[in-house]
Amino acid sequence: MQTLIVTAHPDPDSLTAGIARQLRAALHPGEVELVDLAAEGFDPRFGPADRDAYRGTGALPDDVLGEQQRLDATDHLVLVFPVYWWSMPALLKGWADRVFVNGWAFDIDPTGGTRRNLGRLTVHLLPVAGDAAGTYERHGYEQAIRTQIEHGIVDYCGAVRGETAFVHESEQDDDVARRALVDGAVQRIARAVSGAVGVDGAAGVVGGAAVGGAAGVVGAAGVVGADGQSTE
Repeated sequence: MQTLIVTAHPDPDSLTAGIARQLRAALHPGEVELVDLAAEGFDPRFGPADRDAYRGTGALPDDVLGEQQRLDATDHLVLVFPVYWWSMPALLKGWADRVFVNGWAFDIDPTGGTRRNLGRLTVHLLPVAGDAAGTYERHGYEQAIRTQIEHGIVDYCGAVRGETAFVHESEQDDDVARRALVDGAVQRIARAVSGAVGVDGAAGVVGGAAVGGAAGVVGAAGVVGADGQSTE
């Protein structure tokens, strides 16, 4: 079973990047690929060439074709991302906008309706969130994220919903508590993908200064924002 882990964070030493590497280590070697969209320089902008391809008047750009070929060889897709304003970062959203398009992820048939083409693919989510689980539950933020991605993208394309495991309070100062949250989320995804149960915490994964996240909290590097966002 081939697994593709896709992450989008500008800092290769971020908590998000560390979690992606930890998950890769927890899965079967040789059956997992880790893609860092920021490091690869993927362009998230839906441009004129994408528009022409959408309208059927042009070919898909080469970078989009390359991403689709990766996914064609994949059984499990895991998206590991920091939560920005209750959703995924623009880089990852642009990847989805450009890659999960008609003619590949789905087809619109004027007579038969929508054909959903990704039934072979199981999609898992590992969002890295700044706020506490109670805040997400109380305000409906987790359900909003699930609706956007699980229903809006995964279901629409006919893919299978896998495991969704949040890492909450990602910018707290308690490294031990944060390590436990990270390990728990990684274990849940690893089990869903391959039945793996033993996950070692990666050295340095839970390090880093707090910059934004839970409202009203002062982190190691300054005052934390009030938008639930995680810069980790």
